[in-house]
Amino acid sequence: MAMAMSDSGASRLRRQLESGGFEARLYVKQLSQQSDGDRDLQEHRQRIQALAEETAQNLKRNVYQNYRQFIETAREISYLESEMYQLSHLLTEQKSSLESIPLTLLPAAAAAGAAAASGGEEGGGGAGGRDQLRGQTGFFPSPGGASRDGSGPGEEGKQRTLTTLLEKVEGCRHLLETPGQYLVYNGDLVEYEADHMAQLQRVHGFLMNDCLLVATWLPQRRGMYRYNALYPLDGLAVVNVKDNPPMKDMFKLLMFPESRIFQAENAKIKREWLEVLEETKRALSEKRRREQEEAAAPRGPPQVTPKASNPFEDEDDDEPTVPEVEEEKVDLSMEWIQELPEDLDVCIAQRDFEGAVDLLDKLNHYLEDKPSPPPVKELRARVDERVRQLTEVLVFELSPDRSLRGGPKATRRAVSQLIRLGQCTKACELFLRNRAAAVHTAIRQLRIEGATLLYIHKLCHVFFTSLLETAREFETDFAGTDSGCYSAFVVWARSAMGMFVDAFSKQVFDSKESLSTAAECVRVAKEHCQQLGDIGLDLTFIVHALLVKDIQGALHSYKEIIIEATKHRNSEEMWRRMNLMTPEALGKLKEEMKSCGVSNFEQYTGDDCWVNLSYTVVAFTKQTMGFLEEALKLYFPELHMVLLESLVEIILVAVQHVDYSLRCEQDPEKKAFIRQNASFLYETVLPVVEKRFEEGVGKPAKQLQDLRNASRLIRVNPESTTSVV
Repeated sequence: MAMAMSDSGASRLRRQLESGGFEARLYVKQLSQQSDGDRDLQEHRQRIQALAEETAQNLKRNVYQNYRQFIETAREISYLESEMYQLSHLLTEQKSSLESIPLTLLPAAAAAGAAAASGGEEGGGGAGGRDQLRGQTGFFPSPGGASRDGSGPGEEGKQRTLTTLLEKVEGCRHLLETPGQYLVYNGDLVEYEADHMAQLQRVHGFLMNDCLLVATWLPQRRGMYRYNALYPLDGLAVVNVKDNPPMKDMFKLLMFPESRIFQAENAKIKREWLEVLEETKRALSEKRRREQEEAAAPRGPPQVTPKASNPFEDEDDDEPTVPEVEEEKVDLSMEWIQELPEDLDVCIAQRDFEGAVDLLDKLNHYLEDKPSPPPVKELRARVDERVRQLTEVLVFELSPDRSLRGGPKATRRAVSQLIRLGQCTKACELFLRNRAAAVHTAIRQLRIEGATLLYIHKLCHVFFTSLLETAREFETDFAGTDSGCYSAFVVWARSAMGMFVDAFSKQVFDSKESLSTAAECVRVAKEHCQQLGDIGLDLTFIVHALLVKDIQGALHSYKEIIIEATKHRNSEEMWRRMNLMTPEALGKLKEEMKSCGVSNFEQYTGDDCWVNLSYTVVAFTKQTMGFLEEALKLYFPELHMVLLESLVEIILVAVQHVDYSLRCEQDPEKKAFIRQNASFLYETVLPVVEKRFEEGVGKPAKQLQDLRNASRLIRVNPESTTSVV
């Protein structure tokens, strides 16, 4: 009785928990209010736990029973599917037999048509001949709509049908060169865009026994098509697309790495496409499997046909019989070879490039010293298609459209696999193109600061660091390869240097910076360029060649500024001594002249803060020496004559002004002061310029020597007004 009460309590508790309005919080609250103590709550908790375990067991039992039923149902569906395939095969054979009947009667029909035509010519019955002609061509599948090719009594009829249809497709004549190829099914389709399901174009599909050809309509030529694509069946997957009105009667073709969606005219034609595609793929797979098994099966010793004895032949006339050499067979029945194309597809899809190349190396090593019978050629053709797909994926990995982050090391994986595939030249080209895009992007992302020198420091750091990393990664990736790759790298480095110089010149020379700023920027660029010598790469001469025009322009521009300033001061020249007013100013001038290389400036200073030189000559000295110092920072051999001619032009302005002043001045005191300034100019400034130029360039300047020698003062008649220099 107690057990009956416990069962009824458990059933009541189960109903309470299963009720739709059950609330756990309210139930616990009521239970705690109605319980007599802790023991009552523990008993209730045990009942709930027992109920939970019972429920879990029931769920497991139901799941197991449903699983068994599912397995049995799947087995029944499999049986039913095999029976349906058998029935479909029988129907196909029956249809082929029925369609072959007109071909057997074709000769008789042709004869009857000829007789009718001749009778029509004699008695005016031409319409009968046209009816016979229409009957003669009516067995071919129509290009519009969809139809299977039951295809006649043999390979000749199948080939004739394929030839007739493909004559209407432009650009596919090469398909007719494949022996044993015939048309299985064809029909009109509409292609849709995969992402947005927008209608793209009308196409016509031709399913052959080993491939699928897609052709587009030619609107201006009715009944004609243009070749669009060809897909081998062993690399093609067919997926049924669920109807979602108004998008219905669609199916998808998957060809790695792309996919296409087509719409049939109605559900019946869609079902035929799906069925015939699967049947043709299955038949092709079975055919290749049989060929590989036959190729792998060992043959017995060749049978020697006994030579028939001829009593009329002499024994001396018997020629030695050359035994036939049996073609060596290659064992392709191993499991890893059978599954190699599919394994390559999986590796490519999973981006396991190393695994794919390892499989290819294993196959090439196995077939290295073996002959190439038709099964091996067919296997290699299938593998070559995967190699092409793998190469396309690796090329995409190295394309500039991909992310350029990660530096040169991010390309190592794809580059190494391309090299293993024998695509060393392509790997080198793609690697350098990727790095060029990375360098270009890095330069474009630099912020143009207000201070030119700060921007040039950042530009040089970014560019030369990238170039150095690229060179080291290139040496790592292409070590041991063809030396032509290194030539390609040098060409690329020169192109990249041109990109750098464009950005450099735009910021330094196009913005009309001062010569001192330009000289400092060029010095920074040269120092960074010399760092490439650590890896044996010297691009300094390229920098010089690319910058020579800009530097020439800067020197010419600054030379013109100095000449204009000197002429302006000459026009206002009063030939008076300089009064610097304070000892500090005089001391500063002495330091400036000392830094210019004028060590004997003390002898030209007078009492207090006076200087026994003209302001024009002192300013000219400081400006000329400053120009020379900055120009020497920019100097390289291609600029030798430009710099020398600029110096000569600047000095001639001062020399001509002194000469003119000596000729025209009548005041003896001023004339003596002019001679003192001329002496400082000829005997102090010009030798300093000549010496500093020789130190900076490394060889003396004959033009400066000639200018100094020709400008020496000669003693003239003090009363004469025609002083010469």
